Amino acid sequence: MLDEIYTAKIDDIFQGPMDLLVYLIKKNEVNIYDIPIALITDQYLEYMELMKSLNIDLVGDFIVMAATLTHIKSKMLLPAHDDDEGDEDPRLEITRPLLEYLQMKAAAEELAERNILGDDTFVRVPGKEEYQPDTKDGFIKVGLFELIDAFQQILKNVSDDKRIDLTANEKSVKERISEIVDILEVNGSITFQALFLENITKSDIVVTFLAILEMVKIRLIRIAQHVQTGIIRVFYL
Repeated sequence: MLDEIYTAKIDDIFQGPMDLLVYLIKKNEVNIYDIPIALITDQYLEYMELMKSLNIDLVGDFIVMAATLTHIKSKMLLPAHDDDEGDEDPRLEITRPLLEYLQMKAAAEELAERNILGDDTFVRVPGKEEYQPDTKDGFIKVGLFELIDAFQQILKNVSDDKRIDLTANEKSVKERISEIVDILEVNGSITFQALFLENITKSDIVVTFLAILEMVKIRLIRIAQHVQTGIIRVFYL
């Protein structure tokens, strides 16, 4: 079974629950001060279900956030009364920490961009660095949730009769990682979609996706998206 083969852990590797909220807000192009809580809550729960189906180990914070969103959603569904005019908007329970998180994240990113003493003193040996994405070339970093969206699009192109059979004697995640490494050793980089072209069944596609997550975790690859084309590309490190 897949449980015995691989379980992806996202803590300290990918984004957390706040990042998922920010991603959904940006994706839906909504105002952070006027969050459509029912829509965002439903989408948040859908992402959680998909991650659980992929054996991605959700940390407790994701579950707490789901409970918080569901609670706020239930409050918003209650009828308003005239004597409740002075009551605080229930959505502020999530808006305030979101704003604080965005401020801290912006500060952390600013610090990360500062030059480290001596960092540019030594010349780097040319090699695999030439394959790494660069914002100057129009590439931006891709996170877990962008990958999940791309993964869902690939699954949509597979016929419904090809069900995921996690108990079948399929290729293991380790075997797929080895194959991807061989591809990248030759090419240096490849589009995300191209890694799924030879996959026939949904179970093959799932194994490939889990292999990609593991490779990100152990820092074998870096994934970026081209700003103009929207194409996601996998770079060998």
